[in-house]
Amino acid sequence: MKNKLSIVLMLGIAFSTTSCATIFTGTQDSIAFSSNPEGAKVFHKGIEKCTTPCTTKIPRALGKQMVTFEKEGFEKKEVKLTKNFNAVTLLNIILGGAIGVGIDAATGSLTKYSPKKYDVELQAKP
Repeated sequence: MKNKLSIVLMLGIAFSTTSCATIFTGTQDSIAFSSNPEGAKVFHKGIEKCTTPCTTKIPRALGKQMVTFEKEGFEKKEVKLTKNFNAVTLLNIILGGAIGVGIDAATGSLTKYSPKKYDVELQAKP
């Protein structure tokens, strides 16, 4: 009987402390970027991620996320990445996992990027 109670207790702790969105959907999203003209470098937080057309993983975060497109002879263009609530987080609320919600918030997994494709028109420098 004591063994069964221990198992039930351990399962209860495990379910109440899981971070469902982080576990099920990860902490980053693959996002496609394209530009006209092609060949623009895409930067996120000052780090070059890829050259258009391309797809790269961008880490999730609760704060505002920007990417910058740069190509020689063209104006630099900043684009704000938009996000939506990650519905998988509701599993933490339903299962009573306050710690899990905290982990999802810390990893940015409370949200997910949407759309997953950005097309940018670059303007030639005068």
